[in-house]
Amino acid sequence: MPDLLLELFSEEIPARMQRKAAEDLKSLVTNALVEAGLPYEGAKAFATPRRLALHVAGVPAGSAATREERKGPRVGAPEKAVEGFLRGAGLASIDEAEIQSDPKKGEFYVAVIEKPGRTAIDIIADFMPGILRGFPWPKSMRWGTTSTRWIRPLHSIVASFGPETEEPEVVPFEFDGIRSGKATRGHRFLADEAFKVRRFDDYALGLEKHKVVLDADRRKDIILNDAKDQALALGLELVEDPGLLEEVAGLVEWPVVLTGSFDEDFLTIPDECIQLTIRVNQKCFVLKDPASGRLANRFVLISNIIAEDGGKLIVAGNEKVIRARLSDARFFWDTDLKTKLSDNLPKLDEVKFHEKLGSVGERVQRLIALAAELAPIVGADETKAKRAAELAKADLVSQMVFEFPELQGLMGRYYAQAQGEDASVATAIEEHYKPQGPSDSVPTDPVAVAVALAEKLDLLAGFWAIDEKPTGSKDPYALRRAALGVIRIVLENKLRIRLGDALRSALDLQKAEAVDATGIVADLLAFLGDRLKVHLKDEGARHDLIDAVFALEGQDDLLMVVKRVEALGAFISSEDGANLLAGYKRAVNILKAEEKKDGAPVTGKPHADHLQEQAEIDLAAAIDTARAEAADAVGAENFEGAMEALSKLRAPVDRFFDDILVNAEDPALRKNRLQLLAEIRDATHVVADFTKVAG
Repeated sequence: MPDLLLELFSEEIPARMQRKAAEDLKSLVTNALVEAGLPYEGAKAFATPRRLALHVAGVPAGSAATREERKGPRVGAPEKAVEGFLRGAGLASIDEAEIQSDPKKGEFYVAVIEKPGRTAIDIIADFMPGILRGFPWPKSMRWGTTSTRWIRPLHSIVASFGPETEEPEVVPFEFDGIRSGKATRGHRFLADEAFKVRRFDDYALGLEKHKVVLDADRRKDIILNDAKDQALALGLELVEDPGLLEEVAGLVEWPVVLTGSFDEDFLTIPDECIQLTIRVNQKCFVLKDPASGRLANRFVLISNIIAEDGGKLIVAGNEKVIRARLSDARFFWDTDLKTKLSDNLPKLDEVKFHEKLGSVGERVQRLIALAAELAPIVGADETKAKRAAELAKADLVSQMVFEFPELQGLMGRYYAQAQGEDASVATAIEEHYKPQGPSDSVPTDPVAVAVALAEKLDLLAGFWAIDEKPTGSKDPYALRRAALGVIRIVLENKLRIRLGDALRSALDLQKAEAVDATGIVADLLAFLGDRLKVHLKDEGARHDLIDAVFALEGQDDLLMVVKRVEALGAFISSEDGANLLAGYKRAVNILKAEEKKDGAPVTGKPHADHLQEQAEIDLAAAIDTARAEAADAVGAENFEGAMEALSKLRAPVDRFFDDILVNAEDPALRKNRLQLLAEIRDATHVVADFTKVAG
């Protein structure tokens, strides 16, 4: 079957836009093919700095003719109904419609719409200009005198279509005065001549001969492997950076890996500052000494040309710029070290955190108070927790963090260490922002845990107090991330903490006016509960078991919630648990039916004098025993023991349903037995709401 080849050749496309643009081209074209009745076998998109390309394999040579019968209104229907039918069917008059009869509905109009088949080339030529005009670039520009917009000036379009055994044809269309054809160009500097292409295989091969590696992932592999090899030759290791690798692969069409160096004196700057300086300013990778784990005074750069001098001039130019940028970084570092972190605190009063939540300085005071309250709960030294909270934001006004905001916290730790602060305080300054994502680590030092929890609880309480909650997919203040951070810190450190009390304290510190503290805390706990459900589902827990535990009141001790869910899961998967659940659901279903019939809920305790048969006598006794044992076990936080206590109900419940007629003719006996069923329901609710459990 024929293949389609498209290439859009332009000036340099920003690296960050290339991969998505290639996928957008693929989805737009393939969707248009399918909608036109041209299913395809496979498609792959490509991007380089100067081109977007698409290969679609196995496209039919043309669309099949179609015939559709569209039913219309009955004969004699109102004029407006007939007019609407004609418009929808594309008929000029009702005379063009057929009349069909239905024994029940009578005569009605039918439009027979026949569409002849079309060649794929004609179909593609029709839809391509529209796709290009509406292409979803994040930003675009105009050039020349036309109103057409593209990411950068467009130079040529390749569009060929045909089977492998024949000479492909040009798909004829025009965009911004550029007519499609079969000619493209190679590398801007190494092979800039035009050359003809026929189909994808010779297109990719032709580009390779003209110093263009079409596939971005292959360019990444070349860069990564060559960089590792050159590092190894120097006795060093490449510090891998996936984000930078993706970016530089979008900056070159023919990657050439070179290495340079900088003065060893710059190694007195923290490694992270060196790496960021070199990465941000020159898009270069850094190398480290495998023996020490510290950075070496070498870097790797990616060139887009094969230089006659082996790249010496290119390396020298990069070294010059990096030397200047590292000089700036050293100045920032030395200047910041001369200022004690505590001396930065007054400046935080001038930095606005949020219009309704005050300055960063005011927030620091809240963090100090909240960290002090949390310290004994998490096993931290209160004095150290308060000091860490006091200094946690002090690096925000440092010169290094002003230059590289992503270093906040980390630079605070470096400054704290250099200024003789306690090791736990320095660690907490860096880690109080953690975790910042699902793959980020969680603080484990108690002081860091106290400040990290304070940071996130203050964030949640503050934005809830001013009614700035996440909505839909919008979460500008990363409150979902903060909630998940609280959950991970609590669970991974196995902390016993009543989050309701902690949130109430955080809310009190906001000093917001006209706030319904009880309602806000309840809403925040529900929000945290929803995040915990997501977290536990990701860990493999059943959602119905999570709901069964959360249905109980007062579930703000997350560690105990998780333990309940785990114990409930093990119980339900056992034979006793599964059978008890079946008996429980049978009891609940009977109760629902009878309560609906009676128009009132079943209340009260069953009367011992009305227990006539052995099966109900045994069940009543078993319920009393199981409920007491389960309650004691829950009180002792022995949830496995609570489940074991409930498992003793399995046999008496089974016998009860085998031997006893619940809806006895005697009203008093019927009521007593219904009350006994209600006792089964209430006894199990000591552990979880079994109505939420599936099965």
